Amino acid sequence: MTFPELDTLDWAATVWFALCWVGYHYFSRYRSQRTPRLQNALHDAIKDWIQVLHKRDLRIVDTTVIANLERSATFLASSSLLIIAGLLTAAGASDKAIRFIAELPYGVEVTRQAWEMKVLMLILIYVYAFFTFTWCMRQWGIVSILVGSAPLADDDTASTQQRVEHGETISEVVWLTINSFNLGLRAYYFSLALLSWFVHPIAFIFAATWVVGVLHRREFRSRTLKALVSGRAGTIAGT
Repeated sequence: MTFPELDTLDWAATVWFALCWVGYHYFSRYRSQRTPRLQNALHDAIKDWIQVLHKRDLRIVDTTVIANLERSATFLASSSLLIIAGLLTAAGASDKAIRFIAELPYGVEVTRQAWEMKVLMLILIYVYAFFTFTWCMRQWGIVSILVGSAPLADDDTASTQQRVEHGETISEVVWLTINSFNLGLRAYYFSLALLSWFVHPIAFIFAATWVVGVLHRREFRSRTLKALVSGRAGTIAGT
């Protein structure tokens, strides 16, 4: 095996891409300890949902919510497989693709080895996304079982402590499931940034930085987060 022949700018762009992806992951976890984050605010809403779930005997609404959420993960998992198949096809048509990229106004000439490396990186990203979304699907199946095993509202045999422990288990598993879905979405975002690498390494660097900005805006400064936080505060004040 030979080491991929990339110039300095390509290697710098690759390193910057990895730093953006991994760095934002840890930055998001660190900042969420001090600043409200969309995922954490949603966890509070999940706890409220579980409390309401234990107060009703018919769980049709709850199973419908789970089915709708699981459908999104299923769609993205199947889409990942289709994208992987398309990328494998693109890898087999390297010569035509290289000529097409070189003819773009700001495109740069790339070697066949560099092209195949870029395609391989995209394939690896979507393989990761596929495994993440399928794990999310399996977790939603576990949540369905937990909802089915939840004690009924008029069940006198279940103690308050049992209900509390069961509710905490469901809310924690749901939060982990949403976290898996969030990680898969990040893979999709960063894969779009990697597409710009086929045009120019500088475009790749700017695209990776832009994705970090979009993720930060949506997780920490979005209107949805403000609505969740303000609605939660209003609910607590009302009680």
